Amino acid sequence: MKFRSTLGRIAVATLATAAVGLVFAQSKPQPKPQLAPPAAVASGELPVPPAPAPKVASAWLLMDYATGQVLAGENVDARVEPASITKVMTSYVIAAEMKNGKIKPEDPVMMSENAWRSGGAGTDGSYSGFEVNKTAPLEQMEKGMVVQSGNDAAIALAEHVAGSEEAFASLMNQYAQRIGMKNSHFVNPHGLSAPEHYSTARDLALLGRALVHDYPVAYSHNKIKEFTVGPITQPNRNLLLWRDPSVDGIKTGHHSGAGYCLMASAKRGDQRLISVVMGNTSENQRAVDSQALLNWGFRFFETHKLYEAGKAVAKQKVWKGQADEVQLGVAEPLLVSVPRGRYEQLKPSMDVPKTLVAPIRKGQKIGTAKVSLDGKVIAQAPLVAINAVEEGGFFKRLWDEFWMWWGE
Repeated sequence: MKFRSTLGRIAVATLATAAVGLVFAQSKPQPKPQLAPPAAVASGELPVPPAPAPKVASAWLLMDYATGQVLAGENVDARVEPASITKVMTSYVIAAEMKNGKIKPEDPVMMSENAWRSGGAGTDGSYSGFEVNKTAPLEQMEKGMVVQSGNDAAIALAEHVAGSEEAFASLMNQYAQRIGMKNSHFVNPHGLSAPEHYSTARDLALLGRALVHDYPVAYSHNKIKEFTVGPITQPNRNLLLWRDPSVDGIKTGHHSGAGYCLMASAKRGDQRLISVVMGNTSENQRAVDSQALLNWGFRFFETHKLYEAGKAVAKQKVWKGQADEVQLGVAEPLLVSVPRGRYEQLKPSMDVPKTLVAPIRKGQKIGTAKVSLDGKVIAQAPLVAINAVEEGGFFKRLWDEFWMWWGE
């Protein structure tokens, strides 16, 4: 009887507490979690004029390196022939295979008869000048490909890395998929016209961005202004290397099917931009059009880091846990490129589940952080748990279960 009396008192106390809690919950509803706004910066709004679109080009774009945002462009996903910009993909594969320990900068690379006949001085394309049936260090051969745009060097490197051009092209396509080049397909390492050898302006910009980020040493070869092989010195065909000190790459391309093409990259202060102009009319015009796009981008856009990785930007209610809430943040820094003067007009928001139940792992994806401008989402990133929340004890789980049921 004494046990039943005690149990009765506990039940009465529980119901009383629940009643009080219900009244409090109804009188003071809990606000929905809000994403912390970005830190404000002082700036005045500035109208952005239209981008200086090339008068003659099959496709073009301007991309912010830090965010991957396309700031302006036309036909960015249209299929185009990449011509010798293909060699940027070849450089990426070589750098990746070198990082994996499969090849070394000092490897002796043979200028095979096949490479010499298919891409050497006897062809209509660019050539490096390395002697047939002789070797040169891989790094030197690569510079001959990058600076002089040597088709012969590209073939020799492909044969060294993968045994044949066909096998190397398979590697190119695998790495392209990893980079996120969804609309590209390669069948050779040099870019001469071939069926099913294509890319897009967006994909090529993503490739340039990946090379800068993943393999800066390989990228640095692209700013070399001239390179000598034997008695022959040849200049880099990227005219912007002489015209704009902020330009440090990246690659030209040309053949009858592709027209004159240029993917350029420049860094001014902490900001880097990548331009792609495909199917232009001349070597000079592709440089002029690329320069105009870069100047426009640097003048009218700015890049900001909105949220630091690993720092809490919001918190969310957690049920059945040892703690009643979890802190949310981003796993990688969230950056955004916006027109100058419009930073303060960014609108942060987040999509999170209505109900979170413990246990929750540290780093577990909880929702999505979004940033909008003029009603359009311009940047987003996964929201993850900054701290773990372990499962609560029996009575805590029971109590939260009651309130979760009551709130339905």
